[in-house]
Amino acid sequence: MGYFHALQPGEQLDSYRIEEQVARSGMATIYRATDTRDGRELAVKVPHPDVEADPVLFDRFQRESEIGQRLNHPGVMRVFNDEKRSRVYMVMEWCEGRLLRDILHDGRMPQDRALRIALALLDALLYIHENHIVHRDLKPENIFVHGDSSVKLIDFGIASDASARRLSFSGLTPALGTPDYISPERAKNKRGDERSDLYSLGVILYEMLTSSVPFRGKNRVEIIHDRLLNHPVPPSVAEPSVSPQLQEILYRALERDPNKRYASAGDFARDLQHPEAVAVKNRPELELWKNRRSYWRRKIAYYSGLALIPVVILLFMILLAHRSPHRAPRNLHAILMPALVHFQ
Repeated sequence: MGYFHALQPGEQLDSYRIEEQVARSGMATIYRATDTRDGRELAVKVPHPDVEADPVLFDRFQRESEIGQRLNHPGVMRVFNDEKRSRVYMVMEWCEGRLLRDILHDGRMPQDRALRIALALLDALLYIHENHIVHRDLKPENIFVHGDSSVKLIDFGIASDASARRLSFSGLTPALGTPDYISPERAKNKRGDERSDLYSLGVILYEMLTSSVPFRGKNRVEIIHDRLLNHPVPPSVAEPSVSPQLQEILYRALERDPNKRYASAGDFARDLQHPEAVAVKNRPELELWKNRRSYWRRKIAYYSGLALIPVVILLFMILLAHRSPHRAPRNLHAILMPALVHFQ
């Protein structure tokens, strides 16, 4: 990383007096600051020099700022842009509370609180989706919780904006999202839509209710392929207090096929509010989850199958030559070489 000058308490950045540094990531540092014009407490996010020099990362920073300025909902962190600035930085509302990730570290959450948080998140998602925004990186690290269930969505750096001419860049691995929460279609590097956010929320709700994520692995690749190959441990097995109706709701949110998922945040919220009206299916997943398929075993089987193809062709040609010696080609090597080269 290039030279980085951390702002110190008491320093002035245009109209903002820096009070303290509160967080630092690979992209930016966040400070608590005071607007000297009106005394408001705000958060100031300053990108690191390397981010400003990297077109992809800088585009991500600008996208977060532009989207935040458009949105105005109690469940979404506000971003302000009401003045000329001496350098690139973002001014956001100051959020009290804790990250959902820190709350989850305390252990399994009471079911009634988990449902309230999920409903608050669905209300925020319904709003951003109606404004043609898909978050695409919904995870506990990007959710502030204040009090019992008030929430704030943050970090729209890899969000997609259907109303903007500039499309978000989805070809780079870092822009995919976090493997524990990413939807199957996003894992396949597809753009995704509102249903991708609903899948991520299904994972978060599963984790709030059971203290574990539905798909696991030792690294990013294993986690993603566990999601693509296997079914999660049934929520009622991971946590017996989960009712059949609530389990069905989670299964609908976690469908691999987006067309089988909830079509909107409103539909998802309606079922959470009225679980008694949810029809419980006799799902094969309730048994199939025990049959865990390994990514590496599948990979080995795939390449072993490819390696056997030339052998099978060779045996077939030898058999053909043995049965029809007069019609057999004089040079088997000339026939087999293209196949052998193809599978090398």
